[in-house]
Amino acid sequence: MLFNSYTFLIFFAIVLILTRTIGNWSLKKLVLLCLSYLFYAAWNPPFVALLWISTLIDWYASQKLYESQHLHKRRFYLFVSLLVNLGMLSYFKYSGFLIDNLNTALLSLNTPFHINAFHVILPVGISFYTFQTMSYTIDIYRGNMRPWHSFLDYALYVTFFPQLVAGPIVRATDFLPQCDTPRTATKDQIGWGLCLFVIGLFSKVVIADALMSPIAERVFDTASPAGFLAAWTGTFAFTTQIFCDFFGYSTCAIGIALCLGFALPDNFRFPYAAIGFSDFWRRWHISLSTWLRDYLYIPLGGNKKGSLRTYINLSITMLLGGLWHGASWMFVIWGGLHGFYLIAERLLLKTRLAHFPIWQTHIGRSLLTIFTFLLICITWVFFRAPNLQRAFSLCSDMLDIPQAIACLMALLTPSQSFDFVHSILPGRFDYVVSIGCTAALLGIHAWLKASSLETVFSKLPSPVRVITLATMVYLVIISMTGEDRAFIYFQF
Repeated sequence: MLFNSYTFLIFFAIVLILTRTIGNWSLKKLVLLCLSYLFYAAWNPPFVALLWISTLIDWYASQKLYESQHLHKRRFYLFVSLLVNLGMLSYFKYSGFLIDNLNTALLSLNTPFHINAFHVILPVGISFYTFQTMSYTIDIYRGNMRPWHSFLDYALYVTFFPQLVAGPIVRATDFLPQCDTPRTATKDQIGWGLCLFVIGLFSKVVIADALMSPIAERVFDTASPAGFLAAWTGTFAFTTQIFCDFFGYSTCAIGIALCLGFALPDNFRFPYAAIGFSDFWRRWHISLSTWLRDYLYIPLGGNKKGSLRTYINLSITMLLGGLWHGASWMFVIWGGLHGFYLIAERLLLKTRLAHFPIWQTHIGRSLLTIFTFLLICITWVFFRAPNLQRAFSLCSDMLDIPQAIACLMALLTPSQSFDFVHSILPGRFDYVVSIGCTAALLGIHAWLKASSLETVFSKLPSPVRVITLATMVYLVIISMTGEDRAFIYFQF
């Protein structure tokens, strides 16, 4: 069931009515749990069993390891939890990838052996809910929390439908305490929650799907050479699309939860205004980046065991973070590039270049922001391209200096005009929309970098808020053509 579908709107209305009608808090949580299972079952009912397995195993494993006095027993129950969760994730997400690579290796060795591949359906959201349940067990093993006293609360934590299939990845310490006391959303919470839902839908349906997706598809999903301007235009389109798509889902999820009286953590803080790549990962997919930091990077040693070990830990973390996104070498390369950027940033910060006074000026910081953004755009090429050959082709076009100079001269010289006829984007409209929307997004991120949507929105005059939201609703309605486009992060 997709947020950007009329079916979900009906479902959400029913959820709101039921939860505001039921007075008993335990019964309300039970109804929310059942509706969350229904929400997930709308995609593929049998896979609800995976939710039950993950929920039950981690509930009992965490109880047992907490009660155990012996370290080896505690480690055993932790191992059971990790084995079940990572085992399910590996089978459904990575088995085909592993078999394909094994067959490639066997073929390169000229062996007669061949492993028959089998088709495995990837359960929606499995990467998200397995990470949530694992964090619960690990936190109890570390002594950061005690096992929760209510299985109903825990099951709701694992299955809560707003963030079930694409995050944010919520920690038990943030969600479970909210289950202790009855929660009924106030009028202000419902009002702001619905505003967030509209903003999220507008971001997904209008910007990501209607405007950016067709341009990105024309550039990435073809074998024809792109050229400098078209390559950058398509990459800008996907850079905007991926943010608006995932930000749209996270914002909808936070808004829906708020309408039900629950608070979910922010998942984005205007990442395209980041200065440097450490700053970017403090702003992009925050629930995943902090999860990787707390449960992978720091346990590996973090930055406490010398520079070389720090660089190795960063590389491992980002490579596995890339692999988390999908069973493809393209995602591994994407993660590896981000690891390389983070290491290069740390090395540069140790040089005199990093301490030039210009970087403290507004112009200097703006240049660093743009440079960071452009390098991030290059990583998105590997995230989106269908294969390595297409990715390298686009990167080659994007870094083609003679073409860049020719485009610049065409823009600066009135007597010259750029040849759109032989481009894979034959119309000027695609260039204007992609570059214009990307520039607008960068401007919004720079403007709101130190603020929040709620703060800025609350300061607007009431007529402006009403007109803005009404316009968004209208554009969403006319853009929902009946073809429900799934959110990009559903595949992860």
